[in-house]
Amino acid sequence: MWRYVKAYFAAVIMIYLLGSIAITQMNLASLQEMGASIPWSVRLNTTWLDLQGLMMPYLVLVSIAALIAFLVTGQISRFFPAHRVWLYTLAGIVALMALHLILKAVLGLWGVAGARPMSGLILQGLAGAIGGWAFAYWSRRPSTLFID
Repeated sequence: MWRYVKAYFAAVIMIYLLGSIAITQMNLASLQEMGASIPWSVRLNTTWLDLQGLMMPYLVLVSIAALIAFLVTGQISRFFPAHRVWLYTLAGIVALMALHLILKAVLGLWGVAGARPMSGLILQGLAGAIGGWAFAYWSRRPSTLFID
């Protein structure tokens, strides 16, 4: 039980960090397309500030999306244990992309501007995929085979 809880929190933090960084960099890329000059020091500082500022809204939404995705996938993976890693990876993709698409459908606007372009939405899905894979890896059963 505890390995699932630890794996869940670690995966959520990983998704949050990767997703937040992607959001920030997509927003800065949009500014660069409009002609703004953005040095690396500004990129790093903005990323750090966004990691702090997005914590309350984005981290909460990511944790809810991941919880639903991982619980559903846990039930599905019982029938396909050999494909457990791929199922959780797919669940992470679906969770993050659905999160942004649902926010767009319900609110009528994108929850975060960095997910607006298709490349930003794909980066969010990639963050979810990495988090889903990490959850599958960290929550796996410990090996029962000991070799000395």
